[in-house]
Amino acid sequence: MNETEAFTRLLLIGGEGQIGSALARLLPQTFPQAALMVTTQDRVDLTRPQTLVKAIRDHAPDLIINAAAYTAVDRAEQEPELAQKINGVAPGILAEEAKRCGALLIHYSTDYVFDGHKRTPYVEGDAPHPRNEYGLSKRAGEIAVQQAGGRALILRTSWVYGLTGHNFLLTMRRLANERDTLRVVDDQIGVPNDSEALATTTVQLIAQGPTRLRERAGLYHLSATGQTSWFGFAQAIFDADAAASADGKRPQLIPITTAEYPLPATRPAYGVLSSERLRQTFGVSLPSWQEVLRACLARGRNG
Repeated sequence: MNETEAFTRLLLIGGEGQIGSALARLLPQTFPQAALMVTTQDRVDLTRPQTLVKAIRDHAPDLIINAAAYTAVDRAEQEPELAQKINGVAPGILAEEAKRCGALLIHYSTDYVFDGHKRTPYVEGDAPHPRNEYGLSKRAGEIAVQQAGGRALILRTSWVYGLTGHNFLLTMRRLANERDTLRVVDDQIGVPNDSEALATTTVQLIAQGPTRLRERAGLYHLSATGQTSWFGFAQAIFDADAAASADGKRPQLIPITTAEYPLPATRPAYGVLSSERLRQTFGVSLPSWQEVLRACLARGRNG
């Protein structure tokens, strides 16, 4: 890619989130010549459309990345209107403004748009059928982006974790310091995805330039390969941590069913996403979830 084919003005919405904070660090390193504006919730409030419109019209970007979302899956059952405003309505406004100024939009979505009844990896052509308010709001956002009629990449991913924020990895480590025994659900199958790896792959896509991305705009799955349960994910975390520690200490893990750990929001029993379309179209892909996890934990140990 030569400089004339590069994006020149980037707007990142949600720079304080898990994927957003990684992008806020990686984008200026990778594209030092581009003018980057990073917004946080105190500057751009997704429940107030006028703040979105103002940020876009003030910066006049040729690329908008929406890394902001309402991600409290269980709380969304009590706050469906708020989830819809942030996850359903705001992406449509972003997409309309992106079309108005000729910008490409990158928007993240989730495996929770599916009901989990399959037992083979979901592909982009599978019919969505969300089972909770969070999934419904994220699906509404996908539809709003598509109906705006501009150029957009919708990237669905799953089970996002990382070294910062609120996620399964950090929750398991905190609980391991508080308890000797942990009960973890073993009958929900999916793919853990490190926020840093997701951001890195997004940057690889952006580096392919405006023409290539516009020509291939659409819906894609972005996920590591393989699959596991929450129990298997917890096992892998504690295996790695124990191997890296002096005493090898780890909590005892007990596998349980979803029925034994009821939560307000119904989770899909199966949410594995196939990223083959992304690999074939753009030549980018993530390795196995185990390899991604090892890289994440090593990054944490090395500071």
